[in-house]
Amino acid sequence: MKILIFDFLPFIFLLYHLVDLNKYDIISFMRIGIDCRTILNPEKGEGAGIGHYVYQLVRYLLLCDKENTYFLFFDHSVRTKTLKKFSQPNVNICFFPFRQYKKFLSHPYSSLLANAFLSKDELDVLHSPSIVLPPDVDVADVITVHDLSVYKFPEWYSRDKNKNLFLKFREKISEVLQKAKIIISPSLSTAKDLEEIFDIPFKKIKIIPHGVDERFYQKSPQNQINRVKNKYKIKGKYLLFLGNLEERKNILRIISSYERFRDHFPSLNYNLCLAGAAKESLTKIKKKIAVSPYRSQIILTGYIAPDDINPLFEGATLFIFPSLYEGFGLPVLEAMAKKVPVITSNSSSLPEVASNCALLVDPYDISAITKAIETIILKRKEIEPMIKMAYQRSRQFSWLKTAEQTLEVYKKIK
Repeated sequence: MKILIFDFLPFIFLLYHLVDLNKYDIISFMRIGIDCRTILNPEKGEGAGIGHYVYQLVRYLLLCDKENTYFLFFDHSVRTKTLKKFSQPNVNICFFPFRQYKKFLSHPYSSLLANAFLSKDELDVLHSPSIVLPPDVDVADVITVHDLSVYKFPEWYSRDKNKNLFLKFREKISEVLQKAKIIISPSLSTAKDLEEIFDIPFKKIKIIPHGVDERFYQKSPQNQINRVKNKYKIKGKYLLFLGNLEERKNILRIISSYERFRDHFPSLNYNLCLAGAAKESLTKIKKKIAVSPYRSQIILTGYIAPDDINPLFEGATLFIFPSLYEGFGLPVLEAMAKKVPVITSNSSSLPEVASNCALLVDPYDISAITKAIETIILKRKEIEPMIKMAYQRSRQFSWLKTAEQTLEVYKKIK
């Protein structure tokens, strides 16, 4: 008796409707591509910025997801560096071709090569963790937008060569954002900026906060704190700012507030440590320090190595971060994790991050910033409950949560 495949069609049809195949891995596996070109130090990770976000996101995605296949796209410059942290069976390490020759290629030709290179991997999802300028890829399925300060406050970037690129390609960026399937924002504040500046529908935006690296919950021994203080020439007690020394970080008003505090309480011998890489406003900062009566106690450390950040926080009396604008403000959470009392701004994303666990001030009000410094130093016992709440709040933000929520975004696209 000859049995034809058509005889089984009714049973196949019935099986299809009775069994939810989506529950099974055979059809749920994805091929996920992530642009990792902002990771320039894959051995130790990045201490701050977009590179830090991408490094932590990928690290925890690979910890929590052993099923889907990942394609991690690095710049050619890191080919010689160790990438062992990303090596596992479901990971493919890729390097963009001809990146070192980009200056010799016209932009259309460079974009054509990049798109052809990506298409060969037949990705289900492509995630661009930043707005790439000029856009090398026609459309990424998922784009993370960290902040939009260059559009809200272009005057801050008058000497920044990237500013002109951002403004020049604004129309193209708008097109890329509109075509993306989902946009990840680290805060409600940035999500609202996306709506306002690029007219992005709110339903298309997924708010996924950043996390706090577990190293900030590890206590630094005193000898490490002393090592870091000696390295950066910090003597005695100090107020700490950590971040790029640029206009939006409000450095000049931090210095003015510190000077007023010292004027009010000359016997309280605290230093001011301004830690971070110098940007275009360094000349103004140096001029202000040069005429300050407390210039010998205002310390410009320059770039802080990732291994030094933890002890630097731990040795500080308070963390002062009255930034004029932030897309998220991760240093605030890191200070809270170290149980260092925080002064930060009552604007942009910072109240979202700090909640009621920091002293929130008008960043343009020097008197308010000064009063907050005095409150923390003179009324330490009264703010101890706030410090404890701040530590507990920091525990609500983890890179594992960030990775898990991002993976759910990928699954929605699939």
